[in-house]
Amino acid sequence: MAQLRIALAQVNPTVGELDGNADLIVEWSRRAADAGAHLVAFPEMMLTGYPVEDLALRASFVEACRRALDRLARRLADEGLGGLPVVTGYLDRRSVGLVRPGQPAGAPLDAAAWLHGGEVLVRSAKHHLPNYGVFDEYRVFVRGDRLPVVRVHGVDVATVICEDLWQDGGPVSVTSTSGAGLLLSINASPYERNKDDVRLDLCAERAREAGCALAYVNMVGGQDELVFDGDSVIVGPDGTPLARAPQFVEHLLVADLALPAADASAEPGRTPVDAPDGTTITIDRHVLTPDPLPAYPVLPQTAAEPMDDLAEIYAALVLGTRDYVRKNGFRSVVLGLSGGIDSALVATIASDAIGPENVHAVLLPSRYSSEGSVVDAEDLVKRQGINSRIVPIADMVEAFEKHLDLHGLAAENLQARIRANVWMGLSNEHGHLVLTGGNKSELATGYSTLYGDSAGGFAPIKDVFKLTVWDLARWRNTQAGVDLPFLHPFGHEPIPEAIIVKEPSAELRPGQRDRDTLPEYNVLDPVLADYVERDMGREALIKAGHDPALVDRAIRLVDLAEYKRRQYPPGPKITPKNFGRDRRLPITNAWRER
Repeated sequence: MAQLRIALAQVNPTVGELDGNADLIVEWSRRAADAGAHLVAFPEMMLTGYPVEDLALRASFVEACRRALDRLARRLADEGLGGLPVVTGYLDRRSVGLVRPGQPAGAPLDAAAWLHGGEVLVRSAKHHLPNYGVFDEYRVFVRGDRLPVVRVHGVDVATVICEDLWQDGGPVSVTSTSGAGLLLSINASPYERNKDDVRLDLCAERAREAGCALAYVNMVGGQDELVFDGDSVIVGPDGTPLARAPQFVEHLLVADLALPAADASAEPGRTPVDAPDGTTITIDRHVLTPDPLPAYPVLPQTAAEPMDDLAEIYAALVLGTRDYVRKNGFRSVVLGLSGGIDSALVATIASDAIGPENVHAVLLPSRYSSEGSVVDAEDLVKRQGINSRIVPIADMVEAFEKHLDLHGLAAENLQARIRANVWMGLSNEHGHLVLTGGNKSELATGYSTLYGDSAGGFAPIKDVFKLTVWDLARWRNTQAGVDLPFLHPFGHEPIPEAIIVKEPSAELRPGQRDRDTLPEYNVLDPVLADYVERDMGREALIKAGHDPALVDRAIRLVDLAEYKRRQYPPGPKITPKNFGRDRRLPITNAWRER
């Protein structure tokens, strides 16, 4: 057996910031070297950030990334890190002639590189290109067909990229043939609820299939609607977890692994092997440092405890909000604070994400606002120490009504649109990002006012059903005084209990309650989850036990609201299917479930 100290750099890049991302690679490579690592690995597309979407089709961006990779290799050597092998994801292009129909020279590649001694030692590309959910990589990339195997201190290390683990066949299927002692997978795997357990099971299954230990490094951070949770892990050849990084924070996971020594008779070169997916994978062997290292003291293994369900969701919302604000150059946010549960949770997420001193709340009472709503909103402001101002809108509404004869829903929506004008005006004046307070139940059913409460720049809870909104608010209150990296250190409950127990209402007409317009959330949300996230049709919904009348009503509401959702701001994805990148339906659509 040989010993290898590996470092997995779970870090947070920014899409398009090539120099800044290169700085991160150098910084964390230095940390790995200081920890005595023999190899450090970074996430998929680390140099560019992920996903780059159609930037991959822009030749100038691809060439800039290739140049940045060469500069990075030289810089690592210049800064005394050239002896440390560095594996990182980047954007490349096919540089040979036609390989197969439809894949011309110059086509973009989701690639991995080994950097050593000031040079790019090895290049490879992702084989399996996902084309489901939030992914459309088959549209912008062509697939790779190599499994690089690099000998580091007498251990053969094979490298694959993200989706190559999730699909059968391809490079993972030929890893056992290569004789590798370690399978290294670099990833940009977005968070969704309960995905951490699925990933761990997948890593264990692929390690057993490959017949060797597996190291899985994942990205962390927010990128538009996606949140990457880290949760990097190392498992043994039998799938047993050996080390695990915490979620939602940057972290260097360092582990000492006892691995099989490489077969000295396996010389550098290329060997084509039939992969069980109708393709041929070429095993591409390189020798970097052929001899095993002498035995050395082994570091104690570290394994972060998995987070509970609500903590995980809340951390994702905070990280997604923080990075959207930070990476888009904002320093502060503004939101309407109504005294209801949705705006209360959004304000709390914002306080945790960027600090309460950077959160500006606007109380916008109308003639129909209850006294309790204003009092409750003011209580939240005091508890959290956020900035606030009161802007009554009754006179503004009356000014419009003098010139417009509006009734019913049109009159109700007028109030919501005036409120939106206030916070959008404050956004323009002071440079705040406007946070929108709608939840997934409201988005699904169209229970929002276009250009009113749906207006804004970012929607922190757009993928959170109403029942989960309440659950998260109660959970956050239980964490008062708890030291967690994604929570502001409030020493008391940040959300007033009166807001949590209050019956929800838009307060746009006398005595209005959500249940006047929508079914009760405890029966509505399960139907919405099955229809929206699981794509169940009418008959399947009824067979699942939902009331037929409720099914028909919910389907109608969801189908008619597509035009509203298309114009809604982005927000963090936490469920298997969000309204946005995941679910793309036509607005003009005559199909109805019957």
